[in-house]
Amino acid sequence: MDALQSAIAQYIFCANEVVQFKMVRNVEDLASEDGYFNPDMSHQIFGEKEQIFGFKKLRINLFYAASTLHIYVNIKYEKKLNPKYAEGVEPDNIMEKLKDVLPLKFSENIDEFSSQLETQASFHPHGELINTYTRQGKETSLKRTFQVYKADVTCPGFKDYHQRMESFILWFIDAASYIDADDDKWDFYTVFEKIVKSGITTFNFVGYSTCYRFYAYPDRCRPRISQVLVLPVYQKQGHCTALLSTIYQQYTNNSSVVDITAEDPSDNFQRVRDFVDAKNLAQLKAFCPANLKESYSKEMEKSAKENHKINKRQARRIYEILRLSHTNEHDDDEFTKYRLSVKERINRPFKNESMRKKSRLLHDQLVPQAEERRLILQKEFEKCLEEYRKVVSRLQAC
Repeated sequence: MDALQSAIAQYIFCANEVVQFKMVRNVEDLASEDGYFNPDMSHQIFGEKEQIFGFKKLRINLFYAASTLHIYVNIKYEKKLNPKYAEGVEPDNIMEKLKDVLPLKFSENIDEFSSQLETQASFHPHGELINTYTRQGKETSLKRTFQVYKADVTCPGFKDYHQRMESFILWFIDAASYIDADDDKWDFYTVFEKIVKSGITTFNFVGYSTCYRFYAYPDRCRPRISQVLVLPVYQKQGHCTALLSTIYQQYTNNSSVVDITAEDPSDNFQRVRDFVDAKNLAQLKAFCPANLKESYSKEMEKSAKENHKINKRQARRIYEILRLSHTNEHDDDEFTKYRLSVKERINRPFKNESMRKKSRLLHDQLVPQAEERRLILQKEFEKCLEEYRKVVSRLQAC
C-alpha cells in the first residue's frame, strides 16, 4: 500500500507550482525560459487544497500577449494516470477548469497565438490618457515610461480586453469575482509601460483597477475601489501607488463625488492606501504636528473629506498613523498617550449598548468581561501598531 501511495503521489501537484504565467512580447519570447511567474493562489480554480491530480511531471503554461493580452494555453505532462491504479478516480480535467475562468476566445494553438503576437505593434490602450509617470530602470540608467488610462465599456473593443485582463484576478486576489462590466457605473483604470524602440511604440500591460460609482442622495456618487491588480513582474516598483493616486485625482476634482471607499481591501492594498492618504493629509493644516498631538477632531474629519474625499473611518486611521510618525515611542508618557488614544477608538463599540445587544444576538455569547476585553484591546492595538509602523517607515523613506 505504501508503495502504491508513493507511486500515486507522483501524480499529485500543487497548482501554485505547476501553473506558470508569462507575458510574451514576440515569438522569440515563447522559446525563452525567462520571465515566468507563478500565481499567488489557485483555490478559486482547483479547489481548497490547490492540488491537481492525475499527471506526472505536469506543467501548465498560460502565455499572455504583453500588449493585447491574447491567451495561449499549453499543458505538458510526461504521463497521465490510469484510473484503475487510483480506485477508479479520474485525473482532473484541467482544461475544463481553465475554461471556467478564462475568456471564451483563448488559444490552444501556438501558430494562432503567434499570429496574434504580430498585432501587438498596432495596439493602443483603450480610453483616455490621464497620467504619465516614470520609473528608474533596474539594469539601465534610462527611465521607463508608464501611462494610466481611463476607459469604460463604450470604448470599442474594451469589453473583450477587460475579460482578458480580468482573467488574472482569481489567481492573485483572494475572494475575487468577475464583475458585470455592462453596468455603466463601472470606471476602469489601466496601466501600461510605453516602450519606444526603433521608431515603434508598444504598450505592455502592467495592471488595472475597477471602481464602482454608488449613488448618493440626491445627485451625487460614492466611488468604491473594487479591484486592484499589478502583475508580479511589475510589483514593488510603486505602480499601485501611482495608480491609486491617479484615481484619487480623478475623483477629488469631481464635485459630484462625496467620498472614496475601498471594497474589502487586502492588507497590501490597505498599506498602499494608507501611504497615499497619509502623504496627502500630512499637507493639510488640520493635520499639522501640533494638532496631531491632540485628540482627533471634527476639523480633521471635515478637512480630509473636503480636500481629498477621504471617508470618516479612513481619516481617523490616517490620523493615528500620522500621530505615530510624530510620537517618540521611547518616551513612556508620550507613547502612553498615543496608545490610550488608539485603544479608546478600538474600545468604542464595546461601550455602545446596541452593539452589546447585537453581539449577544449574533454570537450567542456575552460581551467580553473586563479582563478579556483588556486582552482583546491590547491585541488589536498591537495589530494596528504593526501595520502603522510599516506605513510610517515608508513615509520616512520618501
